[in-house]
Amino acid sequence: MICVSIADIEIDKALEIMSHSEISEIRLDRLRFNDEEIKRIFSSDAVTLATYRPVDNVTDSMRMGALKKAISYGADMVDIEVENSDEFKNELISFAKEHKCRVIISYHNYEKTPMRRELEQVIQWCFESGADIAKVACMANSVLDSARILSLYDQDKKIIALAMGEEGKITRVAAPLLGSPFTFGSIDDTRKTAPGQIEKEKLEKIIDLIKES
Repeated sequence: MICVSIADIEIDKALEIMSHSEISEIRLDRLRFNDEEIKRIFSSDAVTLATYRPVDNVTDSMRMGALKKAISYGADMVDIEVENSDEFKNELISFAKEHKCRVIISYHNYEKTPMRRELEQVIQWCFESGADIAKVACMANSVLDSARILSLYDQDKKIIALAMGEEGKITRVAAPLLGSPFTFGSIDDTRKTAPGQIEKEKLEKIIDLIKES
């Protein structure tokens, strides 16, 4: 499955995209929706993932409040960064569980891909924090980095492992074929939410071609 990352658009366009997407990641850090619009997004019939990355001039309390609203309105999943404080994670996870919202605990490294042992420790940290799904996304500076990321799928665990950057594009195609619950695609080439993200329609075509061959 492909989760389309929705960012930098207006509410009506977002709802239109969501209506024909398998999963929609709602990037609250890159959308300027008011409370009523957030309610429209998460109370729709679409399968939604609520994400609010840390940004300048936004406090943890503000992020917590926005994510709780998303969950209360019907978000199917919430993404919580593993680096958040235990207090932040525990409060939000408890709220998510009360509302039957699945929890993705995520780790992002925008500079490099750590060695396999460190990545395994990060995944364990995610699950120990309360993850239903652990997500690891690291910058690939070589094809070896991408190979290391994909090697993580040899574990019998619910993980999403992706490499960012040009060298990491192959992981976005391979991830769902190797056992990831889904991969991420952009609305188009101008609204990517991570380096190396592939536009949704292109990604669909590539994956379909592999499945059909």
